[in-house]
Amino acid sequence: MTYHPKSEFIAIMIERGFLADCTDYQGLDDAFSRGTVPAYIGYDATAKSLHVGHLMNIMVLRWLQKCGHKPITLMGGGTTKVGDPSFRADERPLLDDAAIQANIDGMQKVFAKYLSYGDGDADALMLNNAEWLDGLNYLSFLRDIGRHFSVNRMLSFESVKSRLDREQSLSFLEFNYMILQAYDFLELNRRYGCLLQMGGSDQWGNIVNGIDLTRRVLDHEIYGLTTPLLTTSDGRKMGKSQGGAIWLNGDMLSPYEFWQFWRNTTDADTGKFLKIFTELPVEECDRLGALEGSEINAAKIILANEVTTLLHGAEAAQAAEATAREVFEKGGVGDDLPTLTLSPADLGGGLSIVQALVKSGLAGSGKEAKRLIAENGARLNDAPLTDAGLMLTADALAQPVKLSAGKKRHALIQLG
Repeated sequence: MTYHPKSEFIAIMIERGFLADCTDYQGLDDAFSRGTVPAYIGYDATAKSLHVGHLMNIMVLRWLQKCGHKPITLMGGGTTKVGDPSFRADERPLLDDAAIQANIDGMQKVFAKYLSYGDGDADALMLNNAEWLDGLNYLSFLRDIGRHFSVNRMLSFESVKSRLDREQSLSFLEFNYMILQAYDFLELNRRYGCLLQMGGSDQWGNIVNGIDLTRRVLDHEIYGLTTPLLTTSDGRKMGKSQGGAIWLNGDMLSPYEFWQFWRNTTDADTGKFLKIFTELPVEECDRLGALEGSEINAAKIILANEVTTLLHGAEAAQAAEATAREVFEKGGVGDDLPTLTLSPADLGGGLSIVQALVKSGLAGSGKEAKRLIAENGARLNDAPLTDAGLMLTADALAQPVKLSAGKKRHALIQLG
């Protein structure tokens, strides 16, 4: 990236590794230099919580606000009813209004940790695209908006093309999604003066559509900026773990498990993740990321503490670190470990150790749990677990039982 920006925000985007592409670097940089820029990222309400895969773009909105600009979090109350087909192999399950609203309520809790909402110039706005999409008249929309879209061009976008190339069905409902997202940008520009849409690089086609539509309908100059799709150094998609998604809501994933996810970062990713997911100075991120051997573990603890503090607060981060130290250094149990509490009815005549590993989140399936035991990767109360047929009875659970998968993942099972 050879562009030398004038504005603080673009400089941060480049320096910290947030920038994949931009529709007009010079034009956007000039806009940031002139005054407050309202910019948005859209989030469809497909789950009750955001997950680690969303965190990079939440940090982009946070930096935007720290640089004196106006973040807009656009909740997809309308678009969630359609579902984004981008790079998916199948159609999303359709949710009703109540489920969509419940998901939006859960997601809003996370944004409040990172952004300051209010009525000031640089205060964040929380909007819902159902506000303008729910009341659309189909014929008017087709005539006024649909005529600006070329089906030939829409078919050429990689997200659509990849689905068709695999000969997987793409419903007309989903095909409309990119028109609705383009219309969101138009409406945000018209209603709130929004100049910029940001998103992952898989959103490039949708963003460009919105810019073209706004130019055609309003003759306004607006911009798009994308962040890279983040993968770990071993090529996996960021945010997936053996136990499932790394949720950002504390009631769906404990602060301790969240902290532990970051503590388990690979050596090669530590410096990169410090730049993207913390606010430590870039020089410090580079210094910590360059540490080697056992010293890199101290950098990973700093990473885990910084990221957990931003989301769950300093106390939660300190408690997680203390629990981790107790578990790893002293072999203790630790008060903060993820805990599975079983009622006598749940337990019945006993719980198989395979099911215990699955229910506690240490294995994704029974097959994975059996493989873990066969490969000597599971422990019960710090002793190797070799019998996949073992049953946990009420007597065995008279005291809490500690289960471990590998050296770093632990859970407690207790009888309620």
